[in-house]
Amino acid sequence: MKLISRSLTKIKHKLRKTSKVILAGLLICLVVRLLPYFAPLRAADIAQNQLAMQFSDRNGLPLGTLLTRDQEHTSVVPLNQVSPQFIHAILAAEDGSFYDHGALDMKAVVRASKEAIHAKRIVSGASTITMQLARMLDPVPRSFSGKVSEVWLSWRLTAGMNKDEILSAYINRLPMGGNIYGVEAAARTYFSIPASELNLAQASLLAAIPNNPTYFNPYEHWERLKQRQKYVLNRMVQEKYISGAIAARTHTEKVVFQSRQQGIIAAPHFLFWLANQIPPTPLQKPGYVPSLLTGARGDQSVIRTTINRPLQQFIEAQVQQVISSLAANNVHDAAALVIDNRTGEILAYVGSPDYFNEAKLGRNDGVQALRQPGSTLKPFVYELALEKHLIHPNTILADVPAHYAIPGAKLYSPTDYTERFLGPVRVRIALANSLNVPAVRVLEKVGVETFLERLHQLGFEHLNQTPEHYGLGLTLGSGEVTLWELARAYVTMARLGDAIPLVSTFCNSPIQNPKSKIRLEKFATEKDPAYNFCLRHATRTQNSTTIWQLITNMLSDSHARATAFGVDSVLNLPFPSAVKTGTSSNFRDTWTVGFTTDYTVATWVGNFNGEPMRQVSGVTGAAPLWNRIMLHLYEHQEPAGFPPPEGLVQLPICAISGLRPTSDCTSVVQEYFYPEDKIAYERENKFNLPPEYNEWLAKQQQSNFTSTNLRILSPHNGDLFLLYPGEEAKQKLEFKLAGNKSAPVEWWLNGEKLDTNSANSLFWYLRPGNWTLEARSGEMSDKVSFQVELASIKPTRRGFSISNS
Repeated sequence: MKLISRSLTKIKHKLRKTSKVILAGLLICLVVRLLPYFAPLRAADIAQNQLAMQFSDRNGLPLGTLLTRDQEHTSVVPLNQVSPQFIHAILAAEDGSFYDHGALDMKAVVRASKEAIHAKRIVSGASTITMQLARMLDPVPRSFSGKVSEVWLSWRLTAGMNKDEILSAYINRLPMGGNIYGVEAAARTYFSIPASELNLAQASLLAAIPNNPTYFNPYEHWERLKQRQKYVLNRMVQEKYISGAIAARTHTEKVVFQSRQQGIIAAPHFLFWLANQIPPTPLQKPGYVPSLLTGARGDQSVIRTTINRPLQQFIEAQVQQVISSLAANNVHDAAALVIDNRTGEILAYVGSPDYFNEAKLGRNDGVQALRQPGSTLKPFVYELALEKHLIHPNTILADVPAHYAIPGAKLYSPTDYTERFLGPVRVRIALANSLNVPAVRVLEKVGVETFLERLHQLGFEHLNQTPEHYGLGLTLGSGEVTLWELARAYVTMARLGDAIPLVSTFCNSPIQNPKSKIRLEKFATEKDPAYNFCLRHATRTQNSTTIWQLITNMLSDSHARATAFGVDSVLNLPFPSAVKTGTSSNFRDTWTVGFTTDYTVATWVGNFNGEPMRQVSGVTGAAPLWNRIMLHLYEHQEPAGFPPPEGLVQLPICAISGLRPTSDCTSVVQEYFYPEDKIAYERENKFNLPPEYNEWLAKQQQSNFTSTNLRILSPHNGDLFLLYPGEEAKQKLEFKLAGNKSAPVEWWLNGEKLDTNSANSLFWYLRPGNWTLEARSGEMSDKVSFQVELASIKPTRRGFSISNS
């Protein structure tokens, strides 16, 4: 008995000990299970604030849905705005008993364990939708500790959220391929419809993707996706959401996915640029919706832009066509911008021929890229010089070879790409034909620093180097600007000096270029703390309206530009338009910027990789695109004409002299004058070209530019020539004359008449001595003196030396 009693005592002790362990274990489990309720995660704690942005054009037509700043394409919708077909499909595919279990599905855990033991490998998972959401919120390694962390987070979600809230958070985070997350973003990206309109075929396909988005990529692995869809439909049959017949019919239904453009219908460069202008701070505040993100119908997060979608799509197509036609000239890229002059609204914004062609650098934005502008800045230097009265409309500029000594650099000798010079030209001709030397001469009068200040006023904020850095080449495009900046400056020109910001959205205020030096300020009310994109003051220049009208008149003069561009070029439109082209060095960039009274159109054609094009200038590169856009804008009506320059008078002038015509003037044209210049106009008509023309005149076959006197062009007065021993019978000097001859020409050398039959030119063998050469024609004459000396050393190369004493 004692032995039995002792045994019973031991058993009771063990049972008591075991029960304590079990009780302690149960207590620990209870505490662990209850702990999540002390740290619950509620719906507000995991709210998605960084949403994808939806854009529409000015008339409400969709442009596309864009990535958020963290590069996730997400659009959050409540559960009641998701098609029931998708909800049923995702529940059937991922967690059929979601509404019947807690954070964990113990039946699924037991089933998965048995299958794994029997097959000696993992056959099926036991993750619930809640666990999958936990993994989305906090991705952890697939290890034991990671699984524990996942379960813990699942319990916290269950403690703080009901089933609908968990399901809503889950379907808005589902990985749907690439950087697309959530059913709403997927529906709009793949089918261009909201999630509420998904039919069974579309819903079952989308529900098939999250299991392995890369493996079931609809663009690359369509057959795999269809097999997964079949599984989803069968699960829906098992869960009694649909019948087998409906499942079979749905599986054979044709479903078309949109192109790879990921939800963008038009203007991708513009949308990405615009998305970067929207400040992130307001979006991060729960419940706050800034006015910028309110659409025309009050839709949250639909941004109504100023883009005209039909126009945008037309220009996108034209850009591709123009590039295709220039492919043989090694041209691959182009960009275009169209702006409403009255409001500053951006109507079209094309950054490249194909944004989605990464192999051809399609994502580069030609509107915002920095490139050399060629001659497109010339109108602004002429405007400034006219404003400061450094030149006048009838001023004659010298388009002759010029050389500028630049410290630390080679001699600067500007030329046109034709390498020809026109001699004396009017301001109108110099600007309209984009002559380089006259533009440099005008900038020399204005001053590089003064011109740079004006360009800054016009919004060229990227010209941020010193005046010395750019030098006189600034007017020929030695700096770098963007197509955006050029278009904005030409809008100012079209508005006769009244600068306004470029507007991209319809809201309380426009969005500005973030790098603009135009100051921004905040909303006045505490209620709306978002950035106010209104200008504190519009940038204005103090230029006379008349001067801008005069520049516009010159740029719209098709006859004035005929020398360089011909009388029937693509720059000539059947209605009034002002236009300027530009070509950067080595044909790397071509530009055409122009405007009517209504619109400004800016185009660029070139290569993003910097390769030079083959013999493509502004008129053959960017101008055809500009021409097509302008003609399309006025397909149904013509623009109003440009008003003539206010307060100026038109008077006849001699095209060569810029003065009142004389009887021997061969070309008379009309030009504008300031009223105060009429007195000088009536008094002066005597015209003599200054010596800077001599070199150019000497190369002209016909010299009709010196109208009132004779001029000996060669030799120059004071020249010294060296005659080398043994070369006396070989070295010749040309005597050359310019001017209208009223009588036969006689050449006199040191008082002796030379026997010659040549009137304008003759050659004379050098002889040592001091010489005076005189040319006579009736009462007109010209005289120069020069020297010839014997040299002591024989030259190493043929010819003779000349020295100015």
